[in-house]
Amino acid sequence: MKNIAEKLTNEEYEKNFAELHPPLTQNSAATEANRCLYCYDSPCMKACPTHIDISSFIKKIATGNLLGSAKTIFKSNWVPLTCARACPVQVLCEGACVFVEKGEKPIEIGRLQRFAIESYFNSYKPQLFSKEKSNGKNVGIIGSGPSGLACAAELSLLGYDVTVYEANKIPGGLNTWGIAPYKLRQADSLKEVEFIKSFGVKFKTNTKVGEDISFNDLYKKHDAIFIGIGLGESTRLRIPGEDLTGVVDALDFIEDVKNEKWDKVSVGKRVAVIGAGNTSIDAVTEAKRLGAEQVYVIYRRGTDDMSAYDFEYELAKSDEVIFYFKTMPKKITGDNFVEGIECVKVKLGEKNEKGKRETKVIPNSEFILPVDMVIKAVGQNISNNFINDIYEIKIERGKVVVDEDTFQTGNKKIFAGGDCINGGKEVVNAAYDGKMAAHGIDKYLNSNKKSAIIR
Repeated sequence: MKNIAEKLTNEEYEKNFAELHPPLTQNSAATEANRCLYCYDSPCMKACPTHIDISSFIKKIATGNLLGSAKTIFKSNWVPLTCARACPVQVLCEGACVFVEKGEKPIEIGRLQRFAIESYFNSYKPQLFSKEKSNGKNVGIIGSGPSGLACAAELSLLGYDVTVYEANKIPGGLNTWGIAPYKLRQADSLKEVEFIKSFGVKFKTNTKVGEDISFNDLYKKHDAIFIGIGLGESTRLRIPGEDLTGVVDALDFIEDVKNEKWDKVSVGKRVAVIGAGNTSIDAVTEAKRLGAEQVYVIYRRGTDDMSAYDFEYELAKSDEVIFYFKTMPKKITGDNFVEGIECVKVKLGEKNEKGKRETKVIPNSEFILPVDMVIKAVGQNISNNFINDIYEIKIERGKVVVDEDTFQTGNKKIFAGGDCINGGKEVVNAAYDGKMAAHGIDKYLNSNKKSAIIR
């Protein structure tokens, strides 16, 4: 980059990347837990994709049974610390709290869940679950993100020999590498990995399927396979100048920041981020906190159309990010290095069959924003070529097609879950997929056995 933002002091970095919601103390957790009405129909539980028995775990906190509280949570969700810190609780469990209807503050379910799980991880960690006797069968799991971890944990307790294959040097997938550090620290994600390792799950890191090991070898080696690889690189912009120095992928940028060596991450003085999803908001917020003087978001539709949550949008605005709505990038300008981005204004038409409003360029509305860095955050696609070569696996619109109940693909031996089947939802959705897929696998390998959810 031509113009790099000045480095901050270590104190400034620590302040800028401090966690958004600090943990509850024992007293504040007990006070908050006692606010709960312990609703009989628990709308919060229904709003949670993993269906955690929220009333039960909160009541256990209120009575001082922290071990029982943690066990209740783990029964439904194998990555609960990540979910407690990174879930959009405002639109899930907390958004469904009955206090919201009364115009009152909802129970802080996310922070209470974090309190229970951290209390367990900080204890001597007594065994919470017993494993079934080994059944002599083995399962290979590709990817150690939330869906892969959940599937591995569940299968291990069901008596399977489980091996997880991870392309990166450190396991955890999105939880470890793709969530902003002010939401979730890398060390917290790795606590969940170590917990699942304690079940006997084996992890092979630096092992990319299709390169370091062939899929055919895994297919022959294992009785069943679960694919939880997430999504790949950001979709290309397909505009001139996209390959200039200073144009980066949002996920690569977020991963660099996740290492928490913030003084080693270069950011432009002026940054443009293309896209308005939650990944985009993470990127702009991180760029600002790294010291960028000005950050812009360029999005071709309006505020009602963007996929970023309202609270994420408000966070970016609080960091003085400037939003250009109904604006499209036309080309990135510069000689070897990014110097600017030429944009054009658009007007929105009626919604199409996908629910998206068509855009039409407004003539003579071009303008140039002087920027030193462009971050692409316009969506992702599956980039693992080995999937395309698997017999009987079907891919539609960039997503692996599975049975909605068993998560089995067209190839009966192969199952899948997480972002590679849903196009990119939340960690909690992936955790649910992995758990349910484990029972689909159990049913497939033991056709005469009625698989039961781990309790």
